[in-house]
Amino acid sequence: MSDRFVVVPVGQGDEECSDGGNNYHVPDSEVAEGDSIEPQDAVPILEYSREPNRYGDGMPKESSPFINNTDNDKGNLYDGKNMALFEEEMDSNPMVSSLLNKLANYTNLTQGVKEHEEADDDEGPAKTKKPVKSPALGTLIGVYLPCLQNILGVILFLRLTWIVGTAGIMESLAIVVMTCSCTMLTAISMSAIATNGVVPAGGSYYMISRSLGPEFGGAVGLCFYLGTTFAGSMYILGTIEILLTYIVPSAAIFKAEKKEDEPEALLNNMRVYGTCCLTLMSLVVFVGVKYVNKLALVFLACVILSILAIYAGVIKTAFEPPDFPICLLGNRTLQNQNFDQCLKTMEVDNVTVTTKLWSLFCDSPDLNATCNEYFTLNNVTVIQGIPGLTSGVIRDNIWGDYGPNGMLVENKHQASEPAADTSQDIYMPYVANDITTFFTLLVGIYFPSVTGIMAGSNRSGDLRDAQKSIPIGTIMAIATTTFIYISSVILFGACIEGVVLRDKFGDSVKGNLVIGILAWPSPWVIVIGSFFSCCGAGLQSLTGAPRLLQAIARDGIVPFLQVFGHGKANGEPTWALLLTGGICEIGILIASLDAVAPILSMFFLMCYLFVNLACALQTLLRTPNWRPRFKFYHWALSFLGASLCLSLMFISSWYYALVAMLIAGCIYKYIEYRGAEKEWGDGINGLSLNAARYALIRLEEAPPHTKNWRPQMLLLLNLDSDHTVKHPRLLSFCTQLKAGKGLTIVGSVLEGTYMTKEAEVKKAEQNIKSSMTMERTKGFCHVVASSNLRDGFSHLIQTAGLGGMKHNTVLMAWPGTWKQSNDPVSWKNFIETVRETTAAHQALLVAKNVDSFPTNADRLGQGTIDVWWIVHDGGLLMLLPFLLRQHKVWRKCKMRIFTVANMDDNSIQMKKDLQMFLYHLRLDAEVEVVEMHDSDISAFTYEKTLVMEQRSQMLKQMQLSRTEREREAQLIHDRNTASHAALNDKADAGPDRVHMTWTKDKFLTERNRNRAEANMGVRDIFNMKPEWESLNQSNVRRMHTAVKLNEVVVNKSQGAHLVLLNMPGPPKNRGGDENYMEFLEVLLEGLNRVLLVRGGGREVITIYS
Repeated sequence: MSDRFVVVPVGQGDEECSDGGNNYHVPDSEVAEGDSIEPQDAVPILEYSREPNRYGDGMPKESSPFINNTDNDKGNLYDGKNMALFEEEMDSNPMVSSLLNKLANYTNLTQGVKEHEEADDDEGPAKTKKPVKSPALGTLIGVYLPCLQNILGVILFLRLTWIVGTAGIMESLAIVVMTCSCTMLTAISMSAIATNGVVPAGGSYYMISRSLGPEFGGAVGLCFYLGTTFAGSMYILGTIEILLTYIVPSAAIFKAEKKEDEPEALLNNMRVYGTCCLTLMSLVVFVGVKYVNKLALVFLACVILSILAIYAGVIKTAFEPPDFPICLLGNRTLQNQNFDQCLKTMEVDNVTVTTKLWSLFCDSPDLNATCNEYFTLNNVTVIQGIPGLTSGVIRDNIWGDYGPNGMLVENKHQASEPAADTSQDIYMPYVANDITTFFTLLVGIYFPSVTGIMAGSNRSGDLRDAQKSIPIGTIMAIATTTFIYISSVILFGACIEGVVLRDKFGDSVKGNLVIGILAWPSPWVIVIGSFFSCCGAGLQSLTGAPRLLQAIARDGIVPFLQVFGHGKANGEPTWALLLTGGICEIGILIASLDAVAPILSMFFLMCYLFVNLACALQTLLRTPNWRPRFKFYHWALSFLGASLCLSLMFISSWYYALVAMLIAGCIYKYIEYRGAEKEWGDGINGLSLNAARYALIRLEEAPPHTKNWRPQMLLLLNLDSDHTVKHPRLLSFCTQLKAGKGLTIVGSVLEGTYMTKEAEVKKAEQNIKSSMTMERTKGFCHVVASSNLRDGFSHLIQTAGLGGMKHNTVLMAWPGTWKQSNDPVSWKNFIETVRETTAAHQALLVAKNVDSFPTNADRLGQGTIDVWWIVHDGGLLMLLPFLLRQHKVWRKCKMRIFTVANMDDNSIQMKKDLQMFLYHLRLDAEVEVVEMHDSDISAFTYEKTLVMEQRSQMLKQMQLSRTEREREAQLIHDRNTASHAALNDKADAGPDRVHMTWTKDKFLTERNRNRAEANMGVRDIFNMKPEWESLNQSNVRRMHTAVKLNEVVVNKSQGAHLVLLNMPGPPKNRGGDENYMEFLEVLLEGLNRVLLVRGGGREVITIYS
């Protein structure tokens, strides 16, 4: 549930209107019928709205944390000239007087069931608006008694005596203290959260989700829902157990022919009757939930009367213990439903006759019949089941008596002769354990008896002062129930015989409820009281669980649950009730109260664990909004409570605990992946911020080691006129290169000032984020407005990132239309960006033909990633293919490394050295050394250079019209094509093995060695075409390198999936920038996918571990 508040006008008895500066009074009688009162004259009431997504994303406006301002309020927020200085801000920030007026009239309507009741009452053609009534429930009625009713329940009546008998008084007290301490610490944490602002209806789910975020909120909310649903199963099973065992045993459908079949028959009866009871209760909840709530007082009265009857019975045992004889055979306890007298034989008219007990152990009623060996060896004894408070039986019940399934319940202080053959004992009418008992099992069975502490916070909307009532009422209820449980453990151990305590179903006391035989005035007080108490608790679970699921569904954080947010016209959660009934049926089919109790213990403990974590987290983070009115809390207590919850989960059942945590973890990850679009200012965000700040400060201390270096990307995007991404494949390539690791910042620039471009900047950011989501790019988006694109990209390169989390690599697309563009700004911006990254010591990746790069859905088959390693740039060229091949798109591609050998180099040794280097780098790649021999500069190269310089000169010196420029560009293109065709044969006729001559060092060497021959050769070529003589020789050499290297690369790598190539640096003289673009264009001609790489000036790959 999100914070949605609506300001609604409530008409006053007397209306005041304002005319200019004069106020005048208008009585009700003077308001004509049909006349409307101006909205600003009504007193606004702040009302909580549970309707989902009605006001956007569920977040209140930042400008007003309490209310949403309406347009009707504008214009009356200030009067006169006193506040003229602030009149510009009145549209967004209300006057303090106006704000206080609205807060003073705030009311929080009752939520949950009352909404549905009012909707039912309002049905019909004539609907009248009911006056808003302030919640009037106090601490006693609103919190204390509901908590008391929810905490005390089925375990107290059906299992506490058995737990005391099995575990003993001391260990039972340990169980009670542990569990009650857990709930008390949770209540303290819950009180702090509940008093930190208004808690609308929703209770624990609302508190956890708003404190720990939607992921934890959804996970724990669903765990709480499952716990409440299984609690309904437990209460229904308790109801049926009381009905079939203690009220009408004859109603059982499945009857056991033999004693060993009794447990299975009982389970089948529980399943049949439990399913019928669940169906009936679900219909009651569906048809008339209002009656369930009206009967709550009756169910509460049953609980309180039952407790009082128990204490009255305990007091009575001190003076007059009740007569409930127990029949022992030797030291074994007998089931006495089938016999009246605890005797083997009896005298009737001076004749010895056998009793019914004899018939149970012997094959005939005759005195000479063959009897069970143990029956023959031991006598029967009668002891009192309830010796009384002063009998001293407490000494025998101090310690426990655990045992396996089928272990007979024995009185250790009675004499007994063991029998040699014990194989027939299971068929005899002995009282025996129905399950294997051990301490941790009892913890899990007992824990549901201390749950229910959230009942007060769930009714927060009905309370007069929730921030006062919830802490006091909840803590007092826990203190009261803790006293009841501790005193009950001690009193049961002090009053009741141990063998009776360990008799779970009261078979030794003629099938009576063990706690019932202690009560005064009659066992039926407890039987009837516990029956109605379990019925009421089951109905309330079936009422509360669907509403909790509906609240989670309406929050929209779990997409597949949204169907359960719908219901009847009055809001009754019909679909949620159906799902709750289905899950509840699973618990019914388990059929054993002892097996269902640990399941719901897990889910409740999970919920309490996160309540404690939420409080501890908020306290330690010291968030500015953490100002609880309840002051008696501390983060250490919350952590202790969380630790106790976790410990109890694994103590109760380690495998159930793992399953519950797995379910919560799966829900968490699902919400994180599919939903969680809410922002509730939760503590996890605060924790993340603190952790990020700490990590950033640590990162600031030193640059990353070479072993930890990975490309932290700044992706520079170009946007079209609609502010959408021009090249989304660039995002795909970034995703493939990063594989979700490291930093990715996606940036773009809009021309203009931020004041005028604010809306466009936000729209562009949204479009980029949408594209990032589609391309699965995880990172940050940053769009800046700048007076020109060049400055904007410069600002991004300088300032993107924070502290140690700054980018070290810039990725951008090649400006493919730089030749066709009349405006030279595009390629000038590109070259300046190259210079910026070099100055900032950052690596640069330029993707050419980026629109032909594979998408994330593509799977490239067998192919190669070719690396042309011409100059050493820190190893980035070799690291990039390795990173790409980690992604499934490039996984099948092989890596090939080409390097260029000069004329004086030993190419064979170079290949061996490179293979060894790659071996030490742990990189698998094929190695090839390409030798380039000396060759004269071809006529094609001169012609290319001439065309380039002529075009450059014309565009610089002549002011051509648009049409003339296009014609000029076409002429140059035609000349270029004709020259290429004419000289193609000559270019191809050159040697296959050529050497790249015109590097700087080689050029100087060649010039010094044979200056005369070189000059003569050039002069001879110049004599061929006089216009070549005027060419810049530096440009000729660079063009020669580009042409020859392009020929080699195209020859070797034209079929490669991707070609990585060293990117030459731009000229220091800015006058040659356009020629630089032409050189790169020639270098990359004929290649499909190319990634130009320029290192950042540091080693990024190492051979050391």
